Amino acid sequence: MMQQMVELMNITSVLLWQSFAVFLRVSALVSLLPAFGEQVIPARIKLGISLAFTMVIAPAVAIPVANNRFDTILWLTLTEITAGLLLGIGIRMFVLCLQTAGSIAAQSTSLAQILGGAIAEPVPAMGQILVMGGLALAVLSGLHVRVAELVILSYEMLPMGRFPTGADVSEWGLDQIRRAFSLAFTLAAPFLILSVLYNFALGVINKAMPQLMVAFVGAPVITAGGLLLLCLAAPLLLATWIDALNSFVSNPMELVP
Repeated sequence: MMQQMVELMNITSVLLWQSFAVFLRVSALVSLLPAFGEQVIPARIKLGISLAFTMVIAPAVAIPVANNRFDTILWLTLTEITAGLLLGIGIRMFVLCLQTAGSIAAQSTSLAQILGGAIAEPVPAMGQILVMGGLALAVLSGLHVRVAELVILSYEMLPMGRFPTGADVSEWGLDQIRRAFSLAFTLAAPFLILSVLYNFALGVINKAMPQLMVAFVGAPVITAGGLLLLCLAAPLLLATWIDALNSFVSNPMELVP
């Protein structure tokens, strides 16, 4: 009986150590995860989400033998939180990409003064629409499943207990910023083209009829055209965005050529 109790306690200790090690990486990732880690979500909900991810991921991860030394636990905490934050920042960049694309589109179509809902950072309503649509599409597309797969595979790319080198992190970070801005400009391109055509037509009309107040006539046109273009292009823009997000989640450490 005593031997069985000892074995049970050993198994419990191993499981707790394994869950703790996985929870460190998962909780850091969830704090930045789109939809699940937004600022409007209470901390207790985020904690529950982190625990749920931990229960799914922990059995699939090989964890080193438990070590109760303080320096080992401290080192493990620092390395795992760093790994989780790196993955979370990489995914969060796609939300910032939508915000940037929405801001560019709003500036191009004279809709920048119309702000979105009550959020921490003021974003034009057009950007808020793209963000909300993108988050809903990501969750419906199984973001939680892909993130669980990402964390499991991340232990091969970012081994437990090891810090990534500074050179690799800087190169990877610059690549993610380049990817985000490139995607943002790609998504905002239809609105930029509309703005160029509108201003060109406005200049031609103003040259032909200087006495006409073209600015007052053209303002409702560019606003209505921007809203109509948003309705028509949003499905294609979000489809392009979700493809880029899925490509990143499947291989987050791949550098964009």
